[in-house]
Amino acid sequence: MADDNSSGGWSTIESDEGVFTSLIEQLGVKGVQFEELITLEPEAIRALSPVYGVVFLFKWIGSSSESKNAPQDGSYDPAAVEDEGLFFAAQTIQNACGTQAILSVILNNDTSTTPNPSSSAAADSSPEAQIDIGPALQEFKDFTTGFDPGLRGESLSNSDLIRETHNSFARSSPFADEVQRDPNARAEDVFHFIAYTCYHGKLYELDGLQPYPISHGDCPRDAFPEMIIPVLQRRISRYPPGEVRFNLMAVCQDQRIKAQEFQDSEGLARERRKRAQWDWENALRRHNFVGFTGEVLKGVVEMKAKDGSYDTWISDAMKTTRKNLQERHA
Repeated sequence: MADDNSSGGWSTIESDEGVFTSLIEQLGVKGVQFEELITLEPEAIRALSPVYGVVFLFKWIGSSSESKNAPQDGSYDPAAVEDEGLFFAAQTIQNACGTQAILSVILNNDTSTTPNPSSSAAADSSPEAQIDIGPALQEFKDFTTGFDPGLRGESLSNSDLIRETHNSFARSSPFADEVQRDPNARAEDVFHFIAYTCYHGKLYELDGLQPYPISHGDCPRDAFPEMIIPVLQRRISRYPPGEVRFNLMAVCQDQRIKAQEFQDSEGLARERRKRAQWDWENALRRHNFVGFTGEVLKGVVEMKAKDGSYDTWISDAMKTTRKNLQERHA
């Protein structure tokens, strides 16, 4: 969840394809990117293939289950962790849920993931269906092998590398929030990230706030685009008709690789422009513009003072401010 309480040194980051892609690249992951999906159509997912999973952001409205013994949709599958080696971590830090959902997809599709020979997943073990997660995340995964979900969650939350990389994408702010909030005021909306991915021929929902992974049935990798849509539609249907605050990201192969393989020069150029735009936006997120704004304001004041329009400028600004306040009160 995204909240300031119990953050444990983890900042809130945006649900953004450029942020998520750059985050995993800084962690050492190769050949993977995120793409925002604006329609719940299998074709939109299939067009990005290979797709390793999706990350879903939604408004938190409490537990998704009325019973501790069963989720609201699907079924708990503790054996997936205990016997099949599925990476699943409990969420122990609120602001870490975005990165935790990302890693839930990445670490269950890496090159060290061995499909069960008796399952349909064995047919999905081609190189393009597996992710090179790099040495740092491989070391983390190896270290947490055999841990229960709670201990895995603690290990993730206490990882300096993962936390510092995550926090490097938080928006820069030079101001400390010292506002005394009214304890009786309405609480702000809280949002939560979860992941969906195929593992050993099944479709899993990986939500760190749940006690176990949730299985949504058999799902060969090539059927993921068709299987995931009704699962997402059922979750969205729990909300009032007017609720539109959802965000869905596909975790897919770097689209530049596909463009190069198909000798699509136009597509490759488009993907390179997109990467340049992501780099620019991420640089802006990290930059503190207070000093720049102050210098611009000083320059404007000096210019107004020199041409004799300073007093008129101030007077007009005060009139505009009073007018805006009156309209707001009205």
